[in-house]
Amino acid sequence: MTYQPPQYPPAQPVQGVPGQVQWGAPPPAPKKKRWPWIVAGVLLAGVLGCVGLFTLVLGGTAKVVGDAAGEMDANRKGENAVAGKVGTAATDGKFQFTVTKLKCGVDRVGPAEFGEKAQGEFCLLDVTVKNVGASAEVFSDMSQYAYDAAGGEYQVDSGAGTWANKDHSTFLESLNPGNTVKGKLVFDVPEGTKLTSVVLHESMYTAGIRVPLAG
Repeated sequence: MTYQPPQYPPAQPVQGVPGQVQWGAPPPAPKKKRWPWIVAGVLLAGVLGCVGLFTLVLGGTAKVVGDAAGEMDANRKGENAVAGKVGTAATDGKFQFTVTKLKCGVDRVGPAEFGEKAQGEFCLLDVTVKNVGASAEVFSDMSQYAYDAAGGEYQVDSGAGTWANKDHSTFLESLNPGNTVKGKLVFDVPEGTKLTSVVLHESMYTAGIRVPLAG
């Protein structure tokens, strides 16, 4: 048998080093790993998508809240109210209102030893409230506002109202369907103020009824 020497690949010059060689082919350059960049891109896209969705939802929520607040403000001012008349019943939501009398120039309500004294003068508005709905509802005097000729707005003085009404709780009890209560809404206004209208509501979410007054 004839001896066969091992076969080696031809020598390759070493790049950049004159006169130096290396045996065999140079090892291939390592491939760059691209998966971390792909993962980072997917994560970034997800984050940006979430931010965009959050911004959209937040903006939509802010608009809804702003619209609701604007609507309630318009309701309070009577901008959406229907016209009413003293002595005539008119309905807002579950309640039917009848304004019967207005008396101003009252300096005190309740007994002398207790009661409450007006900062200016009290205007007492006699109102009948009937529940014309199908379920019980509480009438709140805090949703009722009076106005003068210049557009001045006056909220009910609930503390004085407890003294002006004999049972002290006329407008705080739950009113069942078909039931009626009568009581006085009390407004503390500057002396000499002439109230020209009152806006009555079932609640702050209803349009209300504007009743002209001959105060």
